[in-house]
Order: sequence, then C-alpha cells, then structure tokens
Amino acid sequence: MTVNETQKGAGKVAVTYTLRALDAQLDTGSEDCVRRVLDMAISREEFRGLKEAVKVIRATKRFRDVVDTFKVPEGETPAGFRVESALEGDGALCVDLVRDISYDKNGVKRPTGLLFSADSANPYEVGHIAPLLANLTCNPGIVYDLFINNPEANVGGRFQTRDEVMTELGRVLGPGCDISVELNNPFEEDFDKILEECETFKKILSEYRLVVKVPHTGPVNGGNVGQLLEGNKRLNVRYDRAAAEDALRGHNLALKLREHGYRINFTLMFEPYQTALALQAKPYFINSFVRHRLKQTEEIRTLLGFYAATEDPRHLEAIRTVLIQNDYLSKDEEDADLLRVLKLAKDVARYRGIETPDGADGLDSVRHNLRLLRDVNLADTRLIICSMEGDYNYPDIDNLMADPDYADVVDRIVITAEPGYLARFASANQVVSYQRRFMNAARGQK
Repeated sequence: MTVNETQKGAGKVAVTYTLRALDAQLDTGSEDCVRRVLDMAISREEFRGLKEAVKVIRATKRFRDVVDTFKVPEGETPAGFRVESALEGDGALCVDLVRDISYDKNGVKRPTGLLFSADSANPYEVGHIAPLLANLTCNPGIVYDLFINNPEANVGGRFQTRDEVMTELGRVLGPGCDISVELNNPFEEDFDKILEECETFKKILSEYRLVVKVPHTGPVNGGNVGQLLEGNKRLNVRYDRAAAEDALRGHNLALKLREHGYRINFTLMFEPYQTALALQAKPYFINSFVRHRLKQTEEIRTLLGFYAATEDPRHLEAIRTVLIQNDYLSKDEEDADLLRVLKLAKDVARYRGIETPDGADGLDSVRHNLRLLRDVNLADTRLIICSMEGDYNYPDIDNLMADPDYADVVDRIVITAEPGYLARFASANQVVSYQRRFMNAARGQK
C-alpha cells in the first residue's frame, strides 16, 4: 500500500492498494512473471476480498508465453495486453495477459478510447507513426502495388516477398499493434491451403498480433474471378444478383477461420445493410469504407440535379456511365434503359441520405454501425473507419467522434488511413506562423 499526501492538515489522502500488499507467496517457477504485476493497483474492495483468500499468486502459461514471445524487459508487461486475474479454489490468484489493443505497456490504457490504424506495408513510412498505432492493415494492393513493386517506396529493392515485409513490419510496430493481413486468394477451394497461408502469417507475427483479413465476395467466385483480370476487367454479374453461395462465401470463410482460432477483419464493407449479416460471422473488426462511396454519391446527386433541371437525357447517359464504371451495373448492362438508370440512381441517393443530417457528410454507414455495436453480443468487436481522403473526410469523422451521442461506443472505433493522410491533420496554418516567430526569437538569443 502506498500513501500520497499533500501538506499536513490539507487535502485528501489518496490510498492505492496493490497485489504486493496481499503479502501472498509467489508461485515457484513464475516469480518473474508475477513480479511484473505486483505493483499494479487494485481497488479497496478487491483488496479486502482477496486479503484473506489468496495464498499464492501465480502466472498462467499464456502470461509466460507472451513474455517469451516478445522478449519483454524485466519488470514490464507488453503493450497490447490487459492484465486479468482469477481466484481459484486452492487459494491461488492466477494472473493472465489478455490481448487488448486498448492498452499500452504495464497495463496502462491508451490515452483515448478511440484508436488509430494505418493502411501501409511500407516499413520506412510506418516507422514515423508506429508508436501511435493500435493496428496496421495490409491487402495485396498495399503490399505489392504500393510497396514491393514500387521502386520509389521499396528503396533499393530490399524487400522481395510479402513474408519479408511482414517480418519487418512486426519488428517496427512491436507487440502493441495488431496487424491485419489479407489472404492472397480468398477463392481458394482447398481450405487447408488457406490455413497454411494463415499459419505462415502466425509464425511471422505471432497469434497475438495476427488478424486475418477476409473480404466480402459478392458475386465473384473462383469461376468468374478471371473476368476481373482480363479484357475490360468487368464482371458479367451485377453486384446484387449473386448466388447465395458466392455472396456468403466470405461469411462462411470467416467463421471457419475463427473456429481455428484466428481473429478476423471482415473487410469490403461499404453499405450499412452489410453489417448485421457480417456480425453473424463473429468478426474482430468490421469496416465502414467511406471515401469512394461518398464521391460516387455526390457525383450521382449532381447529375440527378442536372437532369431534374433540364430533363436532358444526356445526363441520364452520364449517370449510366458512372454506374457502369463503379460496378452498380454489370458489363452486360451497358445499354440499360435510361428510366431504370434514373430509378437506380434515385434509390442510391435516397438510401444514403445525402440530403439528411445522417448522410450529408457520407458517414451514414458509420453512424449505423455504431448504433448496431451498442447491442452486439461480441465484446471485442470494433469498427474500423477506413478509406478516406480530401480536406473534410477526417475532420468530419473527428467531429462525429466528439459527438456525445456516440460517447458510449467511441472505445470501439479504429480510424485508419495512409500515414501521410493522417499526418496532414497533425498540423495547422498557425503552426507555421508561430514557428516563424519562435525560431526567429531563438536565433536572437544572447
């Protein structure tokens, strides 16, 4: 027990109880682990309840494994884990380390419930933001197009394979950051091959940091995915006309991987109506992609406005082009009737509530998903708000995070973007103005 006092006769005495104050025996063989938590605070009620009951304090096998896996310095517990304990019938208080990215090292919570992630596979870039991150997301486009095969990013071609990149990212990020890695081929029919890929991830990153990204698949399947790779790269099946087997492939894959002990980042979530079904797959992360969706909605709204003002069919043709380019219509619908195009465009604008307070900023999916998370029976599931750009996307999200209506779920939110985009909002114009003044003043010091 420690006592902190102000001056004599003033203020209040702040009393903190610790596990050490229980004066219990330390279990032989796990003393090193137990000593790491002896000075962590417990409540007065917990102290009273445990004082007479606890005979020995021991650490779980997982506690030892975490310490060994991350080579944690003596006397510390790693970031990314919370300390939990259970009192067993023999009077043993078993202390454990449970994965929880809300925590920094030594069982201290991160500064805010809201967490940050980054979309990058570039270790050089990630290094600048690593201490601020709780998650990193990588998909094949990020790994291969933006880094390995990009000579400007992959300086000197040092990294040749995804495994090399993942190994370096794990080193740079440390134990406190989850790493979400997407499967190379979610359409692989041999589940054992998917498990082999996941096992490789786990060996590199450890089971504690690995999150497997499983995408929604929609109408795409192993038989038609080649259409996306050849010719005009367009699919001949409309997004909402998928066979049930294809549309639910990602859900079933997520469930199977969860049964094998993997946490799942269930990705490619754009519309609010995707969420309730996605939650049935018991994901660790769900997503709200906001960037392209908002841009498309604004473009459709503008063209609808032009048509309403002029009734010029050329605006409907322009809408049809937008719908085809963005896969609302399949490649077999390039000559879709313009009245049907008009109805589809109006339906899109109406559903997304672009003229309402919920949807005017393009964050209707975020609001919807946060409301669902209030009542979901998945204690560890969080929402990643992802895919953002422009001058207003992040500030609008920031305003939403400060809205008292969502204060009860802000600790279930992770914001992710490219490190460079997030860095834009670490500054303001007056930073430059004041630095000018301060540095010129300092130059004149005597």
